[in-house]
Amino acid sequence: MNQLKMEHREAIITLSINGWSQRRIARELGIDRETVARYRLQGRAEAESKPTNAGSGEQTKPKPANVPAGSGEQTEPKPANVPAGSREQTESKPAIVPAGSGAGRRSQCEAFREQISAGCQAGLSAQRIYQDLCSGGTFAGSYDAVKRFVRALGAREALPFRRLECEAGQEAQVDFGQGAWVCEDGRRRRPHVLRVVLSHSRKGYSEVLWQQTTENFIRALENAFRHFGGVPRTLVIDNLRAAVQKADWFEPELNPKVLTFCGHYGTVILPTRPAMPRHKGKVEAGVKYVQNNALRGRQFESLAAQNLFLAQWEETVADTRIHGTTRRQVRTLFLEVEKPALLTLPPDLFAVFSEAPRKVHRDGHVEVARAYYSVPPEYVARQVWARWDTKLVHILNERREVIAVHVRAEPGRFASDPAHIHMHKRCEIERGGDWILRRCRQLGESAGAWAQKLYASRGALSLRVLQGLLALAGKHSAARLDEACRVALTHGSNQLRDVRALLSRPGAKAEQLEFIQSHPLIRDLEAYQILVPACFDEPSIPNGSNPARPVTNPSTHQPINS
Repeated sequence: MNQLKMEHREAIITLSINGWSQRRIARELGIDRETVARYRLQGRAEAESKPTNAGSGEQTKPKPANVPAGSGEQTEPKPANVPAGSREQTESKPAIVPAGSGAGRRSQCEAFREQISAGCQAGLSAQRIYQDLCSGGTFAGSYDAVKRFVRALGAREALPFRRLECEAGQEAQVDFGQGAWVCEDGRRRRPHVLRVVLSHSRKGYSEVLWQQTTENFIRALENAFRHFGGVPRTLVIDNLRAAVQKADWFEPELNPKVLTFCGHYGTVILPTRPAMPRHKGKVEAGVKYVQNNALRGRQFESLAAQNLFLAQWEETVADTRIHGTTRRQVRTLFLEVEKPALLTLPPDLFAVFSEAPRKVHRDGHVEVARAYYSVPPEYVARQVWARWDTKLVHILNERREVIAVHVRAEPGRFASDPAHIHMHKRCEIERGGDWILRRCRQLGESAGAWAQKLYASRGALSLRVLQGLLALAGKHSAARLDEACRVALTHGSNQLRDVRALLSRPGAKAEQLEFIQSHPLIRDLEAYQILVPACFDEPSIPNGSNPARPVTNPSTHQPINS
């Protein structure tokens, strides 16, 4: 320990005698306040042990040393046993000592203590109390003085804590503490001890764990419920990381796995206000009781041995004691009152599962334990939550709603739900023969009949051909495609190439035109009369041949004379 110089020690003692506060001495001398307090106590002890001067009745006072310049304080020592506020105090610097303090000067509000105290009890603010004091005309202090006095008065007159007792089966409080040492395999470690206390009967359950993980926390709570034979309606915990992801008094963010566990058992977790351990005072005392009564001074060879000892201790010691608050035996009160009020245990245990966030790949799948599982197409490139056990894989959205359920697949395998494939990514063959035939009937009656005949003859092998027929609808009108199918049916053809050939013709049906007698492009027959004699001149008849047939007019069918 560092020792102060003698001059600093004498200065502390002298300034204390002159009425300086501990804070002011520390500030002026540049010394820590705790050091000032320690030497002030030593100075008082030395002053009380010194004999008084003969004839004067006063004790010998040390001479002040190193009093800061400009402080305005007296250098003459003050008599030791002069009460505060007496005439023997220095006139230039009256001692104003706040209530409950032995140093400093007396507050100007001390004379108005009753009025200020009445204002505080009435719920008035320091500003209102100051205004009321000034309106009387007798108060000469400042507003800061009133604030300091009200603050000190409130600290001494704090309201008592309110005790909250719970109905049977309503609440259990949970907390962690340090367990006893475990020496295993030459390694000495100290586990955590979890304590669960029912608030009404003080029935408890204790279990030691190596780590405060979410899985260990859930399993320990489940063991406590099985030990009690029922479930309390609420669980009061502190903001431990195993259960609370973000501490908030109004809206805490709990671990999703813990929320699922609470839903399985029908209970609710209520975290306390951060840094407020008195909100779960019953389990705080319960943890100390386990540490001091059961585990202090003991060492175990394994974690299981310590848990076995705690189970025996709960049954033989903790449950048989008369509790100091309830004044009843813990076991009797639990069996008669609280156990019948607990919620019924569910028939099965909480399923062991793992969970983690996942990002959906571009192919619409997420990776879980080296296997791949599909999700709805609207979640591509988004964050989801995967939860899996030994049998099933659940995919949840950001609101913790289940969006997909798959059976566990082997590593490297893909588990794809057909409902998760977008309609634009599904080909006609995947939609089945009925869907394709229905689409073909929409093209026309002949097209539907041709497709039905083809499907009946070829079966599933015709689906690709029918897909080609539907593709032709994007290049030709439905009426023309239906007519081509009608012609193909007439000729008994079930080949797609024949339908394509019919569609490649200028028209599936020739247009019938009427004969006309006159047109600008048609010449009159008289224009051709001059050509008829030259074209139909009678040739010479060779010997032995038949005579030529007479030439007739095409319009009148009469012979033309040469």
